[in-house]
Order: sequence, then structure tokens, then C-alpha cells
Amino acid sequence: MNTEMVLSLAEKGVYTTIIVCAPLLLLALGIGLAVSIFQATTQIQEQTLAFVPKIVAVLVGMIFFGPWMLSRIVTYTMDIFTNLTRFVG
Repeated sequence: MNTEMVLSLAEKGVYTTIIVCAPLLLLALGIGLAVSIFQATTQIQEQTLAFVPKIVAVLVGMIFFGPWMLSRIVTYTMDIFTNLTRFVG
């Protein structure tokens, strides 16, 4: 296993992690921004008002994006296990 192979594995791992996490993070960011604008407009300073909608949105996002996220992770894992002999030997 040479340096190129290690860097390639690390790059694929980081890329897969970013791609899998991005939909939920962007969803939480959008909901958080909308709630913050609503709080600033109405001058409501309730902490749970910012927290609960983000949690609900992320849970709904996990239901919606979950199968796609799982398939990406399984594909990456299968790629690692399929090429394991190249990496070790």
C-alpha cells in the first residue's frame, strides 16, 4: 500500500462523509435561518423555538434522505471490502 492509495482512500472517505452529511446540515441551516429571522422580526427570544424546529426538520430529513444516505455508505463500504486485498497485500 503506497501513499497514493492511502490518500485516495482518505479522499473518498471524506468526500462520502461530506456528501452524506450535507443534506441534513443544509436543512438544519435553512430552518435555523428561517426561525432566527422570525425571532428577530417578532422579538421573541425563546431558546426552544430555535431548537425544536431544527430537530423535527432533521428527523424528517433522515426519513426522506435516509435510504439514499445508507446506500452511499454501503457502496463505499463495499468498495473498501472488495478492494481489501489490494490495500493489505
